[in-house]
Amino acid sequence: MKQKEAALIIIKPDGFHKGVIGNILLKFSQANLEIIALKIAKSSRELAEQHYQHIKDQPFFEDVMSYFTGKYHGINNLLVIIYYGENAIKKCRKIAGATNPEEADPKSIRGSYGRITTKGTFENVVHVSSDPSEAKREIKIWFKPEDIVKNLYATKWATIAEHKEKVWA
Repeated sequence: MKQKEAALIIIKPDGFHKGVIGNILLKFSQANLEIIALKIAKSSRELAEQHYQHIKDQPFFEDVMSYFTGKYHGINNLLVIIYYGENAIKKCRKIAGATNPEEADPKSIRGSYGRITTKGTFENVVHVSSDPSEAKREIKIWFKPEDIVKNLYATKWATIAEHKEKVWA
């Protein structure tokens, strides 16, 4: 039996702007994987930099930051999902299609809904983890252990001093 794994999927601001969230979720449902965490989030510059640390030295980094944080579409919403199951990353990456929307299978998410801007930015609608170690790093950026319905990684209890958070009034 194959090892089960987690894949982090992020539907980016252009997915919201184009109104294709439902279509994207329907395509991912074909992978027959379990959703073990899901949330709508907004990306700060800090979160975006953390997520895309592997391309920080690339000339297109600033364009990616503007795109991911919603500056291009006037909407900063992201749908962040963890899919879990056998070959989750491989299955999700196939459904997403090639990173470059022009090279993606037309039936894939990026082939159907992605585009390349006149500046050359890939508006590829979704992010999918590239491998299990990247998935682990990314999942820890976007989710707390209690947000996930399966125990994916080792956890510990910690007391956080001077913890401040927004609560209901």
